[in-house]
Amino acid sequence: MIKSMTGFGRCEKATEEYKAVVEIKSVNHKYCDISIKLPKKLNQFEVAIRSILKEYIKRGKVDVYISYESLTTGNVQVKYNRELAKSYADSIRSIGDDFDISADISASLLSRYPEVLTLEESADDETMIFERVEGAIRTACENFVRSRMDEGENLKKDLLEKIDFISDTVDYIVERSPAVVNEYRAKLKSKVEELLGGVQVDESILATEITVYADKMCVDEEMVRLKSHIVSMKKAFEDDDSIGRKLDFIAQELNREANTTLSKSSDVSISDKAIELKTEIEKIREQIQNIE
Repeated sequence: MIKSMTGFGRCEKATEEYKAVVEIKSVNHKYCDISIKLPKKLNQFEVAIRSILKEYIKRGKVDVYISYESLTTGNVQVKYNRELAKSYADSIRSIGDDFDISADISASLLSRYPEVLTLEESADDETMIFERVEGAIRTACENFVRSRMDEGENLKKDLLEKIDFISDTVDYIVERSPAVVNEYRAKLKSKVEELLGGVQVDESILATEITVYADKMCVDEEMVRLKSHIVSMKKAFEDDDSIGRKLDFIAQELNREANTTLSKSSDVSISDKAIELKTEIEKIREQIQNIE
């Protein structure tokens, strides 16, 4: 299945205890370049997260955003500093004794003094958090791959249309080539007879000249290779693996044969078709850059 390197996937998982959001987006790139932004509490799991992503992604510049929010207060505790409270109470009594005044002390009063009662957040269970986030990551990856496949189908349809155009152009050149040689023979014979003033032309000499011309202008090998590359490209579309690099190589070979055909041809119609070949192949190469 052909996949585009442009894609987007998102997953949001929310319960009474937590909310996890994962977003993945990508554009085309020669290699697999993954950038991850995640909460500090998950930094230790970055390698594991990257491994999960590579199960789904082979090529492309990919940006991944991960957020996690705890929605419970069960991990917040009140801490009572007994020693500090005792020190406050002793100090208040000493003040009362020193100045012969009432040392009015109550639990409510002591609790309001700094650091006697504090709120502390217990350490998060990071492994549990990762397990929750992992599910969101995999779902986002599945959505991401699905978007790439949908875009890939559109690319495939467009590429097949361009390949069919190239195939038709090759068929035209194959059909036209013999006529070019015959036309050259008739033109050459007429020119020689004109120069010789109607004297009969030596057919053996004429045949030799025609053979040299035909050999020089022959593009049969180029046409055979072009047809072979077209078949290879169509077969590649059925592969399940990443095929972008393979298609790029085939497109380069197509372009090479089109260049050779153009350089050999002295016929205007074949030259025009060779230019059309090069133009369409260049469009294919541009599209292939977006394929994983």
